[in-house]
Amino acid sequence: MHGTTRQDLGLTDASCACGTHSHTTAVNAATPNEESPNTFQVTGMTCSHCVASVTKELGKLAGPENVTVSLVPGGVSVVTVAGATLDRSAVAAAIDEAGYELVAETR
Repeated sequence: MHGTTRQDLGLTDASCACGTHSHTTAVNAATPNEESPNTFQVTGMTCSHCVASVTKELGKLAGPENVTVSLVPGGVSVVTVAGATLDRSAVAAAIDEAGYELVAETR
């Protein structure tokens, strides 16, 4: 009999209604390229399913090695993408496709 090892990324918790705790989820096991992290603020996310949607859409962009989401249910979540320098408009489009909103940049 062969054993199976599973890594729980917190993306499949059907009972998670959130609102009371935060999630941090890393996607892709590759070591992130620390030289080019991109950090974005996203609103509208409430649970691990939201995290999965955002990481899936950002993963479709060219170059990301690692996507990490620090979820703040109902607030402003922080999404960090390492391994590529991403165009902000492409990130905004990917986050919009997932059903969420990229917070406007303040300068």
